[in-house]
Amino acid sequence: MKRLATLALLSAFATSAFAHSRVDSTTPENGAVIAEVPVEIGFNFADDIRLTRVVMTYEDHSAVRLDLGAQTSFGQVFTLPLKAMGSGSYNIEWRGLGKDGHAMQGDFMFSVD
Repeated sequence: MKRLATLALLSAFATSAFAHSRVDSTTPENGAVIAEVPVEIGFNFADDIRLTRVVMTYEDHSAVRLDLGAQTSFGQVFTLPLKAMGSGSYNIEWRGLGKDGHAMQGDFMFSVD
């Protein structure tokens, strides 16, 4: 009985872990130091996701919500225009919805030197 309970518990964790899409890559890459502010940022997800909100924070300024435009359907690749704020650190926070209905979120940062 103990083995059955352990197996059920492990299966539940494995299912929930694989139910969420991960970010395969971002543009710019997380932690990158680049020379110029990019015109746009990009996300490449392992599985389909629908972005619901993307927010940029620059240095000590208030967070700015990025325009999702027409990119509100499920997909794996997204590009969004970025408002240039100059040299410094940019933090991008995203929220989305997986096809399984689970909410997901993450972030990445880059610096412009």
